[in-house]
Amino acid sequence: MAVEILLPKIGFSMQEGQIAEWLAKDGDQVSEGQPLFSLEADKSTNEVEAPASGTLKITAKTGETYEVGTVLGYIE
Repeated sequence: MAVEILLPKIGFSMQEGQIAEWLAKDGDQVSEGQPLFSLEADKSTNEVEAPASGTLKITAKTGETYEVGTVLGYIE
């Protein structure tokens, strides 16, 4: 079963964030805890880790802004 990769809420007032860079490629094998992407929000940049291990399927684009809770991809 696929695990959703959601845009996390980093900070109390965060409503949206921008994907600065995917650190893994679509189709890559990733491990739980491995950095997946850089997230720009509230004047800071943070690395977001994989919530599970498996094959990465990216559905969100670099440079785009998304609301907290948006599905950015899946790990199958």
